[in-house]
Amino acid sequence: MTYQESIDWLFSTQQFGIKLGLDQPRRLLRETLGFPKAGVKVIHVAGTNGKGSTCAIIDALARSCGTKSGLFTSPHLIDYRERIKVGGADIPEDTTALYLTQLREHVAEWEHHPTFFELTLAVAMRYFREQNCELIVLETGMGGRLDATTAVPADVAVITPVAMDHSQWLGDTIDKVALEKAGIIVPKKPVISSRQDPAAWQVIEQEANELRSPIEFITDPLQGYSINLAGPHQQENAALALAAADKVGLPLNSDIVRQALASVTWAGRFEFIANSNIILDAAHNPHAAEALIETWNQKFPGQKTHIIFGAVEGKSTDKVLAILAPIAQHLHLTTINSPRSLTGEQLIESLPEGAPAYTLHNHLDQALAAVQDSDTPTLITGSLFLIGQVKAKLSAQSAPKASSQ
Repeated sequence: MTYQESIDWLFSTQQFGIKLGLDQPRRLLRETLGFPKAGVKVIHVAGTNGKGSTCAIIDALARSCGTKSGLFTSPHLIDYRERIKVGGADIPEDTTALYLTQLREHVAEWEHHPTFFELTLAVAMRYFREQNCELIVLETGMGGRLDATTAVPADVAVITPVAMDHSQWLGDTIDKVALEKAGIIVPKKPVISSRQDPAAWQVIEQEANELRSPIEFITDPLQGYSINLAGPHQQENAALALAAADKVGLPLNSDIVRQALASVTWAGRFEFIANSNIILDAAHNPHAAEALIETWNQKFPGQKTHIIFGAVEGKSTDKVLAILAPIAQHLHLTTINSPRSLTGEQLIESLPEGAPAYTLHNHLDQALAAVQDSDTPTLITGSLFLIGQVKAKLSAQSAPKASSQ
C-alpha cells in the first residue's frame, strides 16, 4: 500500500471502536516483535490532564542529555505521524506504509480485529525497536488499567492530575477514575504522581502499596527554570517529568534541564500562532479549562477575548463554558468536522446563565471570518478535533503557493 492507502485502511479500522483489554495488544506486540529489548527503559504516563505535556518534557530531557528516545502520544492534530516520534522527528511516511501493509496482512484472519489504537501502538513499538531507542515514553490513550499501552512493561509509572473524563468508560466518581489510571502501576516498580484530589490520592497510594511499588507524590512546581510552555501548571508537569526522568537514570544536570525546558514544545496547549492574534488551547474538560483560565490571566491580565468554541459528545461542556465565560468578550460557537460533534442547538443549551454575547456559526470558516479583522486576541478552544482543524487550515493558508511558470 502507498502511505495514503495505508492510512485510509488504518482509519477504516475505527469501525471496530474502542476495546479495552490487554490480551489482544499483547498478542500483537508479541507476534510483531514489538516488546522492547532488555535494557530499554519505559516510562508510562496516565492521568486526565497534562499527560501529553509531561511526555513531551520527558522526551526533551532525554534528547538534551543525548539519550535516543521514542515518544508515543495521541491523538494527532494534523498528521497521523505526529503520534510516533524518535529523537523529536515524526516516523517517515514510507516506514509507516510498510509497517501498516505488513500488519494488515498479519491480522487479516484474526477472529477479533485489532483496533486503530492497538495497531498504532504496534507500529510505534516496532519503530522504536528498529531505531534502537534507549528510552520509550508512552502516553495512555484512555484510562490505564485496560489501555493497550499497559501491555508494554514499564519501568516507571507516572500519573498526572486525575479528574472526571470518559465517565462512560472509566466510572462516574473520581475514585473510580483514579483506580483505572492507577492500573498502569507495575509491581515493585516506582510510581511518580502529581498532586491529586484527596479521593484520587488515596486510591493511587493504596494501589501502589498493595503492589509494593514505591510511590512519590510531587507536590511542588519546578522553580528556577524557564519553560517554553505557557501556564503555571506546566511547572508542575515539569517537576513530574524531571522526577520520572531521574528514576530511569537519565544523566541530568542543571544545564541539560535548562536546555530541555527552554526548547520543549507541545502543540495545541496555549499555542500562539505566528503572525496572528490567535491562541489555541485544547481545554476539553473542566480541569483543563481552569488551567487555561489561570494561564490566560497570567498572560493577559484583565483582558477579554473572542472565543471560538466547539466540542464533542461525552464532555462536561456546560461546566467548561461556565469556566470560560468570564474571559469571553464574545463567544463564537461552531460545529466540528466529527461525527461526535455537538450540534449548534446543543452548544447553545450548554451556555451558562448570564453568558456573554454569542454567535452560532455553521462551520469553522464562518467563525474564523468573524474574528479576522479584530484587534482583540482570539482564543480557539474546546475539542482537540477543533484545534487540529484550525491548525490544518492555517498551515494550508501559510504554505508557499506553487509557481505558475
